[in-house]
Amino acid sequence: MTDDSRLADAEARLRDTYPDTVFHGHASLHPVAVVPYDPSWPGAFLRWRDHIADAVGPVARRIEHVGSTAVPGLAAKPIIDIQVSVPSVDDEAAYVRALESLGVSLRAAEPGHRYFRPGPDRPRVVQIHVCETGSRWEWDHLLFRDYLRHHPERAEAYARLKEALADAFRNDRIGYTEAKQEFVAETLRTAEAWAADTGWSVEGQ
Repeated sequence: MTDDSRLADAEARLRDTYPDTVFHGHASLHPVAVVPYDPSWPGAFLRWRDHIADAVGPVARRIEHVGSTAVPGLAAKPIIDIQVSVPSVDDEAAYVRALESLGVSLRAAEPGHRYFRPGPDRPRVVQIHVCETGSRWEWDHLLFRDYLRHHPERAEAYARLKEALADAFRNDRIGYTEAKQEFVAETLRTAEAWAADTGWSVEGQ
């Protein structure tokens, strides 16, 4: 299969898998690679956080390091996930051009979420997720991160799963992402009880 055919297939699968999402640009054909934890990841996030804060200004109510690279010791794809909370995701004029000035492009728009990543001519070192302050999206991603930070045995189980899935879905990023969802959903159910028991909240982070 040629790269053009693979690209067309990947884009068709994205539309079928996520029918409520509007995609811009092209799907990624980069293989899935999960690598050991890199202690430079927190510093990379801090540099991006400062750039985002300068570009977006007070519209960015919260800028958080999320995803696997935000959990010390956890194997991950070497891409820094950053979550930016804003008053209204639909008010794209308040943040899209500002973020794109940093060398990322709006790749996907779905209800309550916008997704940015570098263009095809730039290294894929970061992904930026914009969500609304107080939303379920904001809650789930911060809770999942903090639960794994406090439960290293669960983080280790996640690492083992991702490494196995990276082998199984090396050239299928959609399959890799979908195959993780049961683990993520199960972890969030347990994390909700943990949050209630400990008093965890987004505001306390």
